[in-house]
Amino acid sequence: MALALFDLDETLIAGDSASLWLAYMVTEGLAPEAMIAEEQAMMSLYHQGKMDMHQYMAFTLQPLAGKPRTWLDSLCQHFAEGVLRERIYPEGLARIEWHRQRGDVLVLISASGEHLVAPMARMLGMDHCVAILLDEEEGRLTGQTRGTLSFREGKVSRVNQLFGGEPHVWQESHGYSDSHNDLPLLRAVAHPHAVNPAPGLRQVAEELDWPRLSWQLAV
Repeated sequence: MALALFDLDETLIAGDSASLWLAYMVTEGLAPEAMIAEEQAMMSLYHQGKMDMHQYMAFTLQPLAGKPRTWLDSLCQHFAEGVLRERIYPEGLARIEWHRQRGDVLVLISASGEHLVAPMARMLGMDHCVAILLDEEEGRLTGQTRGTLSFREGKVSRVNQLFGGEPHVWQESHGYSDSHNDLPLLRAVAHPHAVNPAPGLRQVAEELDWPRLSWQLAV
């Protein structure tokens, strides 16, 4: 069994789904506009490799606390179809199809929340979705997360949890990401790929002679 592990944000799509979602919530009157500047400051820390993901998730989930999970899932499906679909890189779709034809197990793995990643996994025809899990009580969101966050080393842990921790799952596996935050995942796979790499990842990819892929939106 060979895994094909794809990051979502800035790898398969142009942009960050969580930032786009916050802007969408502001437009829909579900979150105050003042949240955008603070979220962008947190994202700056992400790009520097200094983000506290627990803090980021607690902040961005505030507007959803107490909301029904079914309502959120429906809204995020609409968001994915209306906002994220047009941001998918055609080269990413082609690479997913290449792995599908090989019979590889397709995994969309992201440090964004499952409410944003799961609709994209369905849209892309992935076999598995690994994302940050949202906590809920009696069908309503608590505004907190649960379990191991799929961020940095947490992505490797979540893959091991999903596939029973068997070492062989990494054999012949492929990984795709744009971010140095995903270096633990890319170092774990047999075939790492740097997609539109940010400076930190580009430097490592050049040093280790990893393939560097440039994916663009269709004109």
